[in-house]
Amino acid sequence: MKFGTKAVHAGVEPDASTGAIMTPIFQTSTYVQEAPAQHKGYAYARGANPTRNALQKSIAALENAKYALCFSSGMGATDTVIKLLNQGDEVITGNDLYGGSYRMFKRVYERLGIRFHFIDLSNAENIRNYINENTKLIWLETPTNPLMNIVDIEASVAIAREHNVIVSVDNTFASPYLQNPLDLGADIVMHSVTKYLGGHSDVIMGALATNNEKLYQELAFIQNSCGAVPGPQDSFLVLRGIKTLHLRMERHCLNGRLIANYLRNHPKVGKVYWPGFDDHPNYAIAKKQMRDFGGMLSFTLKDDSIEKAFELMKNVQVFSLAESLGGVESLINHPASMTHASIPREDRIKNGLVDSLIRLSIGVEDGDDLLADLDQALAKV
Repeated sequence: MKFGTKAVHAGVEPDASTGAIMTPIFQTSTYVQEAPAQHKGYAYARGANPTRNALQKSIAALENAKYALCFSSGMGATDTVIKLLNQGDEVITGNDLYGGSYRMFKRVYERLGIRFHFIDLSNAENIRNYINENTKLIWLETPTNPLMNIVDIEASVAIAREHNVIVSVDNTFASPYLQNPLDLGADIVMHSVTKYLGGHSDVIMGALATNNEKLYQELAFIQNSCGAVPGPQDSFLVLRGIKTLHLRMERHCLNGRLIANYLRNHPKVGKVYWPGFDDHPNYAIAKKQMRDFGGMLSFTLKDDSIEKAFELMKNVQVFSLAESLGGVESLINHPASMTHASIPREDRIKNGLVDSLIRLSIGVEDGDDLLADLDQALAKV
């Protein structure tokens, strides 16, 4: 079954009692049992809910996975993966990482005795310099947030296999439409479902998918035990959003390419970060493991100052100044003061996240209107 058909149909079956084509919202906290411990697969909604189960089946199908689990946020999903580890374990991850993940790793789990190595993953061979007997997890993000670096998933997995290390991939920026890490050998794929899967800026949710039954059972135990589960209303909204994922992603990619090329030729723009340029350092890898290059990009101004960046963002009219990404509307934000404010400035600058860096989430509006908006805003800085 091709992706577009899976997006519309996977996980969704007509309701047995009414024939409703859309999965009902099972807005209940508990379920009546025929006798103690005798139920039809549902006892308490933290453990399972029919609307959530349908969504989990849908996401599993999109990622070519046997299993999927949904959580109350992307960070809830990430937190569940880290809870697989024990005190003294080590994690290798990138030095260009979503600020929320960095904050959780550094300020929550390092003090509980888990060690994180934040390294340059643009060359997977760098992993060999840090992997050791204590390494239990390699946490990849590709494309990265916000510098759009590309990590070679297959090469990273090959190194991990030599040491029996789990590989988890944050696939949020790509979405399952553009990239399927499990097909490339990864053990776990994570999504901030809030973004492209939901697609309409109205849900907070996360998800994990895997083909490994043992990992699935461990993750499901943590999901139920710790309780970071989404409600049925949100699950219904994401099921609805997924039905147009392939259509939205086509437009995100089309507009992303248009805006990236426009910015690259603008006299006031410094550097444009977008993996679809053939001189991107890992363009060949991006082309190999992705189906297109997406609607996320970042750029700097030649006048590298926060003041100029703020002035530009103040003058946009179609773009909205906001955190998050992946919705139908185009968003603009300033990572240094918004999504990545938790990263020390010295570390930000060292890794290329300079003061004037602006991140765009390109929506599905008419591309000409987006170009005109950026053009008039840049003319004022």
